Amino acid sequence: MSWSRLLHTIRFIEESLITLLLSAMVLLAGTQILLRNLFDSGLYWADPVLRLLVLWLTMLGALLATRHNQHIRIDLLSRYLSPNWRQINDSIGLLFSSAVCAILAWHSLRFVYAEYLDGSTLFGSLPLWLGQLILPLGFALMALRFAILCRQSIREQA
Repeated sequence: MSWSRLLHTIRFIEESLITLLLSAMVLLAGTQILLRNLFDSGLYWADPVLRLLVLWLTMLGALLATRHNQHIRIDLLSRYLSPNWRQINDSIGLLFSSAVCAILAWHSLRFVYAEYLDGSTLFGSLPLWLGQLILPLGFALMALRFAILCRQSIREQA
């Protein structure tokens, strides 16, 4: 499999997951609202699932923003720097973001492992740690994407 084909497949999976999860979230929340307002009942498992869907959508959205290099930036210097220094500043920012995401991936992996050891369940017999796996995976992928963006930025400077 070629590199571009692999990237295309990853993009397709990300976008499909976002679409599927958002659709499920809207449908589940709408159903829950109707059940509560019309029948004074609801699905006991819907609220924890909706919280989990928000977590997954947040991480997948952050991955998508990172892929397009449209993540949130707090940068006061760029407008005052020359184009050369601006690129250097961008590279440093991307490298720093990669390091922060790698640290977050490590600590979220530790958190998920603690949940695994604890044996908490989401609902029924579904382990809570399975739903939280998006945290270390998402942060690790963001760290990788920031590192790739940093490398591209450095190559553009050369």
